[in-house]
Parts: sequence; C-alpha cells; structure tokens
Amino acid sequence: MKTTLPVYKDQVLDVEIMDLTYQGMGVAKVDNYPIFIENALPEEKMSIKVTKTTKNFAFGEIDQIKQVSPHRVNPKGRVYRQTGIAPLQHLEYSEQLKFKQHQIAELFTKIHMDDVEVLPTIGMENPTQYRNKAQVPVRQVQGKLTTGFYKKGSHQLMPIEDYYIQDPEIDKAIVIVRDILRKYHETPFDEFHHSGTIRTIMVRRGYYSHEMMIVIVTRTKHLPMADVVVEEIQAALPEVVSIIQNVNQKRTNVILGPVNNVLAGKSTINDQLLGLTFAISAQSFYQVNPQQTEKLYQLAIDQAKLTGNETVIDAYSGIGTISLTMAQHAKQVYGVEIVPAAIDNARQNADKNGISNAKFVLGSAEKVMAKWQEDGVKPDVVVVDPPRKGLDEAFIESAAAMAPKRVVYISCNPSTLVRDVQRFGEHGYHVSAPIQPVDQFPQTPHIESVTVLERN
Repeated sequence: MKTTLPVYKDQVLDVEIMDLTYQGMGVAKVDNYPIFIENALPEEKMSIKVTKTTKNFAFGEIDQIKQVSPHRVNPKGRVYRQTGIAPLQHLEYSEQLKFKQHQIAELFTKIHMDDVEVLPTIGMENPTQYRNKAQVPVRQVQGKLTTGFYKKGSHQLMPIEDYYIQDPEIDKAIVIVRDILRKYHETPFDEFHHSGTIRTIMVRRGYYSHEMMIVIVTRTKHLPMADVVVEEIQAALPEVVSIIQNVNQKRTNVILGPVNNVLAGKSTINDQLLGLTFAISAQSFYQVNPQQTEKLYQLAIDQAKLTGNETVIDAYSGIGTISLTMAQHAKQVYGVEIVPAAIDNARQNADKNGISNAKFVLGSAEKVMAKWQEDGVKPDVVVVDPPRKGLDEAFIESAAAMAPKRVVYISCNPSTLVRDVQRFGEHGYHVSAPIQPVDQFPQTPHIESVTVLERN
C-alpha cells in the first residue's frame, strides 16, 4: 500500500520553525511530518520550498523569512554555511550555548533520566578564530591551483582565504603556501582522474609556542621543486619550524597517507597545555581549540577528585595530554592507545615533562583493560575520551569489572554518551554530578561535555 506524503517536491509552503536538530537545522512540521530547513531558527515564520522528500521526513530551503527570530545575527558569509564550516553562525552565540546544553538534557529526558542535571555550557569570550589546525584541499579552479573548502554534498571547491573559525595566522600561511605552489607550477590533485601532485595543505600552530608546521600532502612520492618551495616557505613564514611532505597515493578521502618526509626542521612542533609541554606530530590527535581544552581537562581533573594517592587509567590516551595532566595529581597513571605513533609521542612527552608515574601501553582499550584486570591493577578512577562512536560494550564491561570508584567521561557526542551512561548503569554506576558541557567548536553544532559516574 502506497501512503501519500503530506508534502511533495518543489511545493512552496508557509511554515513555523519549532526546533533545531542536533545538526543545527530548523524543523517545521506538516501533519506531524518533519521538514528540515538549513539556516532556519525556532520562532521564525517563513515560506519554504520542498527540495527532497523521503518516507519519514523532507528537506526544504528558505524562500522568504516572514518573521525573524530575535536571536538571528547577520552571518559573516554564505560560504561558511555552504561549506559547513560554521553552520550555526546565524544564531546568536549565547543561544548557541543554550542549544548545546538543551541537546544533552533532551537526550537524557528521552530515556526518562530527567534527574540528570545539565549545567549551562561554558563558552568562549571570542567564539571565532580558535582552531589551531587546518586541513584544506587543493584543487584546480578556473585553471589555477586553489585552496578552499567543498560545498556540502558536492565535489565543488569553493575558494576561501579567511576561514573565520581558524587562527588568522594559519589562514595567512595557507595563502602564502598556495601562492608559492602556484609560482612553481605545482599541479593540483584531480580526484576524478587521480592525477596531479598537491592534494592538501595542512597547517598546525602552537597556541602558546607559536611554532608552526606545514604539511604538504602529495599524491606522488616526488614533490617537484621541493628545495625552492621549502626555501620560500621558510623565508615568508618565520614561525615555521617543521615542513613535511606527506605521501598519500591511494584513491581515498582519508587526508593523510602513511609516509612523512621531513623537508625542513623538526618532525614535531611543541605547544603547552595546562603548563605541560607536548610534542605534536603531523598525525597526532591534539584538541583543536586550545583555550577550551584547558577548561575541559581542568574540569576532568577536578571531577576525578584526585588527592595524590590514586591509580588512574586513561583509555584512549592519545599523545598523553590527559594522562600527563592527571599524573601531577595522582599516584600512578596508565594510558592505553591503539595508534603506535601516539604511544611513542606520549612516552616522549612524559620524558619531556619529567613525569615518571605515567605508563603507556599500545593496544585496544577493551583488550588491555581485560589484561590489567587479570594482572590485578585496581584503578580508583577511569578516564575516557572516546571518538564519536562512544565506548565499546566490551570496554564498559572490563572497566566496570575493575570496579573503579569513579569514571570521568569526556564526550564529543551526546547520543553515544547517553547510551554509554545507560550501559554503565547496568553495571551499578550512576551520574553523580551535574553534566558540564564545554563549547569546543563555536559556530558548529558539536558539543563536548564532562560526566562523572560513581559506583553505587
């Protein structure tokens, strides 16, 4: 039986926006059938054109806004919305913070955990120009090697020079490197024919150290004119202490390949976090918003309630940022991480900071935790900062079996956080303090938060 939908493609409708989705799109409903509209805000009345329908929902675009939200601000530029760089830039910043708090609270309400309190989101004084790392594709546009960002859902590169949410020194560096590559007639990557040389320019800059790393990602093993390109980059950008050619020969949308050739300087840059110094390599995971990361990690340390006598396990320890900041407040810290280069970095970072009570082990968190449990390791606190997919069920079982008094969960995805909190609940853990969201990614819908679970 074919059901008829309440709307059809290309239909023009008058609607009122009721809510925002977790992706920051406006939601209107026709006979309980949701329509998602980009750049729309709650309380707005508008006429929209339906662009796509599916069985359960539709997408629309704004034709005309008839009643404007009091929280709408003039966005900086359409390109930031079209490329998805700053999808919430049209929403007043104080409201972005409320939206993020509401996202988490609503998900807990949905599973009838209304008693979980979510605090107001900790925001930034300047919610722009915060990113310490850029990865920009290089393509040919109108016959020229060009840097920019893809239009959402397309392979069309939109040229950009000011990225709005990135450190302005990084934006300048990208333009300088782009112009040097143009000068020496380097060929941009063509993904359809899998030809050309330069795929991506990646730039990292230390927030405190101001050390800069330039990574030129090439499709070919050989970078033509490498010597003069490197010389000119060094002359134009005195902050640069590391220039790397990363080779990625595969047909893939993964940005970095497996091979790094240091063309000049060091293979890492240094930066500081909560007073410690970290070496960061091209492939390292390092939080991209240094000011907010300090707030986030300080919160995690405070919530762990360390007195100096505890054993802490840091699962997903990366290059050791959380482990080493916690080691200053604990008796012993164990870090586990699946990326070999990150473990090497973590050990070097421990040496660099003279920290001897942190031990790093290579392996998957689930397996290593199970082994530690067999070996009789008894953690007082387990800290987790997992990727967006959240925690593996096997990991939660191993962690709960070790019976730590406290689990400190740093989350970058509210929906997997809520699922994992439920799973920990089945093993006798409850949320013991209000959840604290921290805005790591202003102008975007992404939300980080710190949750504390204690054993019943």
